[in-house]
Amino acid sequence: MIRFDPRGKSNRALLVGVSKYDHTKPPHGMPGPIPATKHNVNRLREVLVRGRVFDEHEITVAHSPSLEHFEKALLSAAAETKGVLLLYFAGHGAIPSAGDELFLQMRNARVVAGGQAVFPGAEPFTTVLTMLATSPARRIVVILDCCFAGNAAWVRETLNDKHRLLLMMSVQANHRIDAGGPRTPTPYTAELVRLLDEEGETGFLDLSERIRERMAVRGLSTVRGEGWEPLCRAEPGEDVLLAAKPRAPERHAGPAGPAGSEAQDRPAEPPGKHPNPAPAPNPAPHSKRTGADPDTPVTTSAPAPEPTSGSGLTPGDADADVPRTSLTVRLLGRLRGLRGKDRTGRSGRSGRSGTTGGAEWRGTPWAVPLLGLLSLALLTAGTYGVIGLVGHLRDDTATVCAPPLELRVLTDPDLEPMIRAAADAHLTSAANTLDDGCRRTGITAYSAGSSDVVTALHRQTAAWREPPDEDVNPQRDIGPQPDIWIPASRADFARVMKERDTDAWAVLKAADEPLAYSPVVLAVPRAIAADTMESRTDLTLNSMIEDLSERDEKAEVRRPDPEFTDVGLLATIGLYGGDASVAAAEQLVAQPGPPSPTAAELLCTLPDRDEVDNHTAALVPEFLMRSGVGCDSTTRTRRTAQYPKDVPGVAPVFVRVGWQGADRDKEARNASAAAFQDWLTGEEGQAVFAENGFRNPYKWELLDRDTKVDGVLVASPALDRFARQDKMEEALKKYRAAGGPGRVLYLLDSSLSMEEVWKGSSGAPGLLKQSLGGLGGQDEYGVWAVAETGDRSYEPLLKPGSHRRADAERALDARARVRDAEADPRDALDAAFEAMERPETDNRRRMIVYITDSEDSDQLSRNRLDDILSGARRAEVPVTVVSLKNGGCDPGRPDRRIADASKGRCLDSGDDPGTALRDEVARTGTGDE
Repeated sequence: MIRFDPRGKSNRALLVGVSKYDHTKPPHGMPGPIPATKHNVNRLREVLVRGRVFDEHEITVAHSPSLEHFEKALLSAAAETKGVLLLYFAGHGAIPSAGDELFLQMRNARVVAGGQAVFPGAEPFTTVLTMLATSPARRIVVILDCCFAGNAAWVRETLNDKHRLLLMMSVQANHRIDAGGPRTPTPYTAELVRLLDEEGETGFLDLSERIRERMAVRGLSTVRGEGWEPLCRAEPGEDVLLAAKPRAPERHAGPAGPAGSEAQDRPAEPPGKHPNPAPAPNPAPHSKRTGADPDTPVTTSAPAPEPTSGSGLTPGDADADVPRTSLTVRLLGRLRGLRGKDRTGRSGRSGRSGTTGGAEWRGTPWAVPLLGLLSLALLTAGTYGVIGLVGHLRDDTATVCAPPLELRVLTDPDLEPMIRAAADAHLTSAANTLDDGCRRTGITAYSAGSSDVVTALHRQTAAWREPPDEDVNPQRDIGPQPDIWIPASRADFARVMKERDTDAWAVLKAADEPLAYSPVVLAVPRAIAADTMESRTDLTLNSMIEDLSERDEKAEVRRPDPEFTDVGLLATIGLYGGDASVAAAEQLVAQPGPPSPTAAELLCTLPDRDEVDNHTAALVPEFLMRSGVGCDSTTRTRRTAQYPKDVPGVAPVFVRVGWQGADRDKEARNASAAAFQDWLTGEEGQAVFAENGFRNPYKWELLDRDTKVDGVLVASPALDRFARQDKMEEALKKYRAAGGPGRVLYLLDSSLSMEEVWKGSSGAPGLLKQSLGGLGGQDEYGVWAVAETGDRSYEPLLKPGSHRRADAERALDARARVRDAEADPRDALDAAFEAMERPETDNRRRMIVYITDSEDSDQLSRNRLDDILSGARRAEVPVTVVSLKNGGCDPGRPDRRIADASKGRCLDSGDDPGTALRDEVARTGTGDE
C-alpha cells in the first residue's frame, strides 16, 4: 500500500456547505434549506486543524456559495495545491432521470424539469473533476455528503489519472438521505469528524472503512427504506494521510512538567465522552460572516498569504506594502502557534512548503497572556506600533526579534526535497544567526514544471508581476516571484537567456559552477541488470534498453514527464540520439497511461504491481537511490544503477533572480541570497548534498565516500556530464511534435461469431464509437471490417483521414455489420502494418486497434501466429487488442502475445474496455486526454 504523506507540502482544503438556497418556491424551487451543513463545515474545519496535515491558512470554508463563487474557489484551491487537495461538499445533490450524472446544487440552484441544463445553478460532477484535474496536486480527495452521492463513482472511472483521485461518498447510488436535525452535523459527517478527531494518524482507506462500519452499527436507512451504505473509490493500494493528531501523553506518577504544560494540566475527559472541539480561531478581519453579502462565500480561515520578506513584499508586486489585514492574520497565526508547542518547544503543526523564519516561542510562561493582548491590539488598533514586538522570542534571554527577511527559492520538482532539506539546515546554522541570536533569513522552497518555469522566465516576467488574464498567469501556474532559481541544469538558464525579451522584469545571474552533480541512470531490477561492467557503463541508452530486452522479453523502461522535470528531458536526449527515429525511440519507453510527473513518483508507482516492478527499469537521477523516496516502505524490487554514456546528468545551478522596481530591501535581500549561496557551496551545504547522494561536479566520486550505497558505483564512469542548451531544446521540440496529431487504424472483427457481442454500447461497434472521443480534429483514423470477402481479408468502412465524430458514427451505423464469413487476423494485421508505414520525417504517434471476440485468433496455427508476432515486432506500431471474450488477455493467449510483441496493450472484460480503449486512443490522438 502506498500512503502519501503530504505534511510539509502546499496543501489545500475547500469545505463547501450549502445550508440555504435562494429558490425554494414552486415550480422550480429547491426542496429547502439544510441547516446541518453549516455545522458540518465548521466542525470539519476544526478537526482538520487539529489533525495537523492542513494548516489553518490552507483551509477555506465556503458557506452557501453561488455556482460562480464555488467555481472560483475551486480553481483557486486547485492552482495553489502541490500536496493534497481536499474538496468536501455538503448540500443538495440531484440526478437527471437517466441517472448518468451527479449535480452538486449551489445556493442559486433551481430545478427545471426537461430543461437543457437540467439543474441551473448546479455543478455537474464531471465539471468538478475537470477543474480538479488542472491541479498539480499529488493527491486529490473528494468527500461528498449529499443525496445520490454514490452516482459520482462511475464519473470517476472516466478519468485518465484515476490514481490521483480518492473519492468518499455518503450513500450508495440513486438513494436520498436524511440530513438530521438543524443543530447538529448530518449523520455521515458527524461520524467523519469523530473519526478524524481521534488520536494518531488517519489515512483515507482506514477512514472510509471505519465510517462504513460506524454507519452500519447505527442501522440508518435511506429515504427509500434500504440500508444506508457509504461508498469509497480509490486505486488499489493508494492511500493518503488526512490527519495526524498527536497522542495525549500517558499519565503516571512522576515529576510534573514545566509551568504552562498544557498536556499535563488539562483535566481528563470522562470515559466515552467525545472531546469538546477547540474553539475556532478568530476570523480574519476581512472575513465575511453569516448575514453578509449573500453572493460571497464565507471564509472562516484566512487565505494563505504568499511568503513575504520582512519588509512586506508581496509575490504579485515586489515593492508593494503589506495589507493591514493580511499582516494581522499572519501575526495572529504565529502567536496562535504557541498553543501547539509541546514541552520541548517543537511545533506540532506542519509548516508550509519550505522553511520559514517564523515565530519561535520556547516554553515562555507569559506567552498566552501576550497572545490575548496582542490579538486585542491587532484587531482593534491595526498592525502599526506592534510589529517590532513580534518575531521569535528566545527563552534564555527573552530577546525580541523582528521577522526575518523571507527568500523564495524555486527549483526543479525532482530537486525540491533536497533543496528543502538544505533550507532546513541553513535556517538554524551559524551562518544564518545574528549576534543577538535572531535569524537573518527565512526560506520558502517550492517547485513547478521545468518547461513552464523556463517559459515564464523567458517571456512572461511582466505577466508574473501583474497577470493580464487567466490564460497567462505564472503566479497561479508556478507560484510567487522567486528570489532564487535552482534548475537541474545550467542549460535551462541558457534557454531562458537566449533571445530573451528586452523588457523583461526579472534580472537573472547564474553562478559559474554547478552546486553538485548526479548522473541520470537506468535503475534496473537486480535480477535482470547487466552483469558486466562494460554493459553497465559503456553503452548508449538505446543500446542498454536493447540489451535489457534481450535478457528479459518482458522488460520495460519508463521515464518521468520530459515537460515537467529536467530528468525526463535529459533522458530524452539519450533516447533521441543515434539513428533511431523519434517514434521508435518513444516506443522504447511506451507505457499505459501518462508518464509520472517526477522521477520520485515513478519509483513510487512501480511497486503497485509485482509484475511491473520486477520487469521495469526506470530512468531516474542517481541520487534518489541514496536519498530514497517517500514510498520506501512499499518499494520491493532492489535495483542496480546502469550509466548510459550519452545521457547528461543533473547539475543544479544557483541563479539569483532580481525584479525591476523591487528596491525597498534590495541590499538586504541580495546579502541574504549571497549568504545562502555561500553556505550551499561551503562545507555545511555540500554536506547536505553529500547526504542526499550527490557527486562532485568535476570529479567522479560521491561527495560522501564513506557510506556505501546499494546498487551505485562509488566512482562513476566518464559520462556526458552537462547538458547543452541546443540539445535540450531540440529534444523538447521533437517530444512535443511526437505528442501531436496521431494516426489510428481500427480493425473491427466482423465475422459471424461476433453476432453475440455486436449490439449495444458494450458491443464491438459501440466500443469503437466510444473511443472516438480520444481523437481530435487533426488526427487521422480509418476503420476496416475484418472478414474474408472475396480475395481480401478486410473491407474499408471508413477511409483513413480526419473525420468529424458525428460523421464517423453515422458511417459506422450505416455500414458496420456482421458477415457470414471467417476472419483472418494474420492477413488483416499484415495489411494494417503495411498501411501504417510512414516516411522517416513523420514522427506522429500511431496505433492499430483490433476489436475481436478472439475466436479466430485462438484458431491460428503456430506458424501463422509466429508470422503475426514477427510482423508486429518489425512494424514498430503498437497494437491494442480488445478481446470481448472473458480471459482473452490472459498470459499466453494469442491476443495477449500479439499486443506484447508490438508493445501495445491487451484489454478484456477485466479492464473496463470502454474506458481503457478511449484512454489508449487519447494517448495517440489529441482528443479527450
